Amino acid sequence: MLERALTHASACPDASNERLEFLGDRVLGLICAERLHRLYPNDAEGALALKFNALARREACAAAAATAGLAEHIILANAEAGSGGRRKVAILAGVCEAVIAALYLDGGMEAALGFVDRTWTDAFAALSADMRDPKTVLQEWAQSRQGKAAPVYRLAGREGPDHAPRFEVQVSVAGEESQTGLGGSKREAEQNAAKKMLVKLGLMA
Repeated sequence: MLERALTHASACPDASNERLEFLGDRVLGLICAERLHRLYPNDAEGALALKFNALARREACAAAAATAGLAEHIILANAEAGSGGRRKVAILAGVCEAVIAALYLDGGMEAALGFVDRTWTDAFAALSADMRDPKTVLQEWAQSRQGKAAPVYRLAGREGPDHAPRFEVQVSVAGEESQTGLGGSKREAEQNAAKKMLVKLGLMA
């Protein structure tokens, strides 16, 4: 079952980890939801949902896969491995969810919980009272100011190979000097640009 959980579709489409990934996503969701419900008894549903999204998003799953040392054990087609597949967030996240499912099927919820406890430590520690991402905060700030149009994001550049791209995004807000952010994805670069704008506006340290 572990071998199946580590097998990417590029290596064996008919016996890949995709079904286990489907199950593991739900098992992880239940674990995170239960833990948040217990740890934050005073949070409203909306606040819990923001924390949940931070824990269950694929970047968090990929980080957990790295913590567990799964990358070197992923079974990939040669072409996928050669193009940097072991570093791709989507592949790492999928393998992580599939491993959670394999643990759950083999050892029950206790086994899956043990894995999450060991590999999601940093993700839980990073949770805060305000889990709104920088783009959301900047959007809400702009909307609260009469005459301020919504922030505009523009792709300013892209470098690097397909398996390790580097994006540069510029954000503009009416009446303010534009700010530039970098990231491994457009989303990450946009978030970093928004954070720089918030720092400039004095809304974030």
